[in-house]
Amino acid sequence: MRFEGIWTPVVTPYQEDFSLDRAALADTVEHLIGAGVHGLILAGTTGEYYAQTPQERVEMMGEMAGLVKGRVPLVIGTGAMRTEDSIAYAEAAKAAGADAILIATPPYACPTGREIALHALAVDRAANLPVILYNYPDRMGAMMDEACLDRLGRSPNFAAIKESSGDINRVHLLARDYPHIGLLCGMDDQALEFFAWGARGWVCAGSNFAPEAHIALYEACALEGDFDKGRRIMKAMMPLMRVLEQGGKFIQCIKHGLTLRGIPAGPPRRPLHPLNKDDKRALEEVIRTMNRAVADITGEAQ
Repeated sequence: MRFEGIWTPVVTPYQEDFSLDRAALADTVEHLIGAGVHGLILAGTTGEYYAQTPQERVEMMGEMAGLVKGRVPLVIGTGAMRTEDSIAYAEAAKAAGADAILIATPPYACPTGREIALHALAVDRAANLPVILYNYPDRMGAMMDEACLDRLGRSPNFAAIKESSGDINRVHLLARDYPHIGLLCGMDDQALEFFAWGARGWVCAGSNFAPEAHIALYEACALEGDFDKGRRIMKAMMPLMRVLEQGGKFIQCIKHGLTLRGIPAGPPRRPLHPLNKDDKRALEEVIRTMNRAVADITGEAQ
């Protein structure tokens, strides 16, 4: 399986009592598929999987599969602190009809590269599906280093890696030494650099509410090879990317952005809290400015 294009880690819309807003989730799926994203990811960081019970996570798998109906590939995250729990989520993902799974480093334990690889191999054996690896050391506390990648690269299921370390040298390493593992941008403010180094896909939370702009950058760089146009689009998107990557209120911004599209994403689950009025106004202005600039570049309404 090839992971190319824009892959949206879908938010989990909540009611004010923090229960799942099924109507908003259905609207989100239709909005994203209609906009032309290339795949959907359930139970990524943006989906707040860490704040859900095991029962909720498994129920969400069936809910999403029923909404997507095979129209685009569905990737389901297996992230958990214990390998046994990740295995259980992988088995449930396969039963729900996932096209692939997302395997992240177990957080807090700070495993070695070898231990991360053994964890991923155990999860892989449980599902036997294509895998996106998720390297996010700032949240997980450990890096999928060369020792890890060397072990995992021997299995054909490990098809791609979402690289979210923020270290541009990792992009160089992956592009140069691990070309058999598809490179996916996982750091929004480095998207142009990822594409320049051959990435064919982008896992971008901002595409929940701005799929058009994200698709425009992907098409300019990865399909058209027009990096002059890509730089202009990237310049227009950078203020938003700075807010998302450096603002400390990542999920709250994504949820408010989707709400601005007419789909009430609701509050984040605790310990997070919604944006205040000033943060909302600032985000809204950034989005409006970006949409106008990208529309001017592409000649399309955003």
